[in-house]
Amino acid sequence: MMKFVFYFTVISTVIFPLGKCYSEEKNVNNNMIINAPFENFERKFKPDWKDLDTRQLPKWYDDAKIGIFLHWGLYCVPGYHSEWFWAYWKGGDKEIVKFMADNYPPGFTYQDFAPMFKAEFFNASDFAELFLKSGAKYVVLTSKHHEGYTLFPSKRSFSWNSVETGPHRDLVGELSEAVRQKGLKFGVYHSLYEWYNPIYLEDKKANFTTRHYAESKLWPDLKQLVNDYKPSVIWSDGDWEANDTYWKSTDLLAWLYNDSPVKDEIVVNDRWGIGTSCKHGDFYNCADRYNPGKLQNHKWENAFTMDLTSWGYRRNMAIQDVMSIDKFLFHVISTVSCGGNILELRFLAQEIGSFSFVIMTTGFKKRLKFCNQF
Repeated sequence: MMKFVFYFTVISTVIFPLGKCYSEEKNVNNNMIINAPFENFERKFKPDWKDLDTRQLPKWYDDAKIGIFLHWGLYCVPGYHSEWFWAYWKGGDKEIVKFMADNYPPGFTYQDFAPMFKAEFFNASDFAELFLKSGAKYVVLTSKHHEGYTLFPSKRSFSWNSVETGPHRDLVGELSEAVRQKGLKFGVYHSLYEWYNPIYLEDKKANFTTRHYAESKLWPDLKQLVNDYKPSVIWSDGDWEANDTYWKSTDLLAWLYNDSPVKDEIVVNDRWGIGTSCKHGDFYNCADRYNPGKLQNHKWENAFTMDLTSWGYRRNMAIQDVMSIDKFLFHVISTVSCGGNILELRFLAQEIGSFSFVIMTTGFKKRLKFCNQF
């Protein structure tokens, strides 16, 4: 039987009781002071980093303890190597080329995985209940990874989405509704770039002196997500090939903070173009698995995965590839003790007919429950 799997990641917003350490410390970019009251009111922010960086962090994000980060996309169908499967395959990676030759017929394309992505056993309410029991306060879903396939009915995806091709379901819509019914916040991960979008590749060829992709695809998609699903978090990624001017990042954030339907509660990370990481945004990711080992004066996030080699589902993941509870606890303590506010726990969520999956699920659930107890 075909297996349909997605990963979820626990994002733990851990607020260590540092009291005056944070309440008296001023941020490098004058953005927000931890535990300060939310005082943005009806202020209008200018579309430049200097002004945007003065926005205070909405209190709900300071108060959150655990979040869930779900990684789901077509890469879960082959379930091999990582979520970068398509890019490595196109790049001629010998291991993946052999895997495809051994398991799929000649001429098989990445697009051929889409009809195989069915999600027939996915029940958003069941997962929302599990997230609630874990102690989570918010859930972030990959609305689109670098492959460009969206889990919502993007009006600009030319059927490259989960409503028109694959499960024929609005997965973003289903999950957002389910988690909110449990009293949790909902957010979206969204890749700025798309590996093989021809419009993006034309802009790239022009050294990003044109912005056809940003203006005709990226911006409209993000606005559709915000207007239709009203996320409390936008977790941006895939920004590293162009600067923030190409992505029109400051314009987008000014709209989010000033005029969007979520202007009072939205939080964003720091991946908005070359040179923005660890400098701009409501909270800093800086890099995957970021853990500075010392107190910071800006809200920050430690994003790491329980699968030590991949952010996406791998059918060949062995139990020894999973982070031990001891190491997991080390990451939690080291993050909390330095005022960190994010923990990501990779988690297998659904598969059918696999004994190894039962073992993995039990192990991951144990870690999830442990996180809640901690």
